Amino acid sequence: MANITRFDPFSSSLDDLFEGLLVRPVRFDTNGGQQLSMKIDVTQDDKSYTVKADMPGVKKEDIHVEIDGNVVSISAEVKKEKEEKKDERVVRRERYYGKLERGFTLEHDVDEAAVDAKYSDGVLNLTLPKKAKSTTRKIAVH
Repeated sequence: MANITRFDPFSSSLDDLFEGLLVRPVRFDTNGGQQLSMKIDVTQDDKSYTVKADMPGVKKEDIHVEIDGNVVSISAEVKKEKEEKKDERVVRRERYYGKLERGFTLEHDVDEAAVDAKYSDGVLNLTLPKKAKSTTRKIAVH
């Protein structure tokens, strides 16, 4: 005698649907095959933080840095275009657009007025001076 089981459409996943068909899930890449990422290094000494952010292929004027107290946000628009010609005919044209974004929180507030930012060879170098700690002052009440 055969066992009869009730089918529950909510208990199975889409993987069960394709089981045994040698079909792999499809992954759509919206960046034209390019992985947009920003790798950062943050170091500190007694007076400041130093941030190095890898931003290859980004123009200096497309980089935006925002500082709010101890929160740092770095963003940039990326526009890549590549064209191959053979005998003055376009054989292949590739382009992609995207946005790089990173945000992080530091232990100390940053002195926004003294920040130094330099960009060369695809690396953004930020020097973020630490804001002097405010001292607590007792007020005598008369």
